[in-house]
Amino acid sequence: MSRVRIVGGQWRSRLIDVAKAPGLRPTPDRVRETLFNWLGQDLDGLRCLDLFAGTGILGFEAASRGAAHVSMVEYNPRVCAALRAAQITLQAAQVELIRGDALEFAHSCSRRFDVVFLDPPYNQGWLGRIEPLLGRLVEPEGWLYVESETALTGLGGWAVAKRGRAGQVNFHLMQGTVE
Repeated sequence: MSRVRIVGGQWRSRLIDVAKAPGLRPTPDRVRETLFNWLGQDLDGLRCLDLFAGTGILGFEAASRGAAHVSMVEYNPRVCAALRAAQITLQAAQVELIRGDALEFAHSCSRRFDVVFLDPPYNQGWLGRIEPLLGRLVEPEGWLYVESETALTGLGGWAVAKRGRAGQVNFHLMQGTVE
């Protein structure tokens, strides 16, 4: 196990345990600080989805900053168990953990979210597969946050509003015109 630190909100500086799993990359502190500066530090009342939860740090950061509801989807049972332990430790009642496949969740989900975090495993084509389903998941005025191995100009009907790079991580905040 390794640990990752929550950088803002009510759980600022709290450490959560992260299971070891192939391809798991915690979003760096500096990237998270930038992302939540872009979104605004206060996410009160927002509904968020961390579709490829992994470490769960993006979802826990959103919950720490007042998101009303955060759904985290994770396929790996060991990683999901670590997320459950962190949820219990933080007493994060607003966090819903879903052990399952991201694409299946996206196909069957009947809810839309104000903010969707996409940080899928690299070099496996996940963004291309999830792209046609984004209109079902993101509110029309919502935000889409995407981490990828390459810089993006957009994804589906979403255009890059802000972007950055930290090491091998390209990160993008997008807004869409998809109804």
